[in-house]
Amino acid sequence: MHPFTGILHYLELGFTHVLPLGWDHILFILCLFFLNDRIKTIIIQCSVFTIAHSLTLGLTAAGILIPNTQYIEVMISASILFTAIENILYRNLNPLRLTFVFVFGLIHGMGFAVALNEIGIPKDQFVTSLLSFNIGVELGQITIILLAYYTLGKWFSQKIWYYDRVVYPISSIIGCIALYWTIERLLGQ
Repeated sequence: MHPFTGILHYLELGFTHVLPLGWDHILFILCLFFLNDRIKTIIIQCSVFTIAHSLTLGLTAAGILIPNTQYIEVMISASILFTAIENILYRNLNPLRLTFVFVFGLIHGMGFAVALNEIGIPKDQFVTSLLSFNIGVELGQITIILLAYYTLGKWFSQKIWYYDRVVYPISSIIGCIALYWTIERLLGQ
């Protein structure tokens, strides 16, 4: 495979792993979005998440970390549940939230790596494939944030009813889905 073709291939795989295929990742990013209507808050959380998942994506894809896939999937769904509940309880970003987002990023990164290892990475293009996949994931995250911002946040976040009619119901629905996934994944072990 030509290096440029490989870069485009893994970029596309990373993006499609999030959109449209990564429902658990989509819901997690939406939870980050719904904590607070300020773009700065969203960018801070996503940056912390990205740093964390990039670390474990690289370490797991390289075979340095070898996680139990079943436990990782349970922890991913539990992280979505936790973040959705936190959105209902709090409205502002705090340092503890960033710590949780970092830890959850570490977990999600292992999940990304498991998916990437199932696809396979050519040994002679390991670094470029890994970076391309990760950039594709980031582009998927940015797309989710921009879609959420331009369909809801920009127009409605300053309305007094925004949290009662948008954030709380959507976070509750996401939490219910994540609870279902957590139970399903626990029982599936």
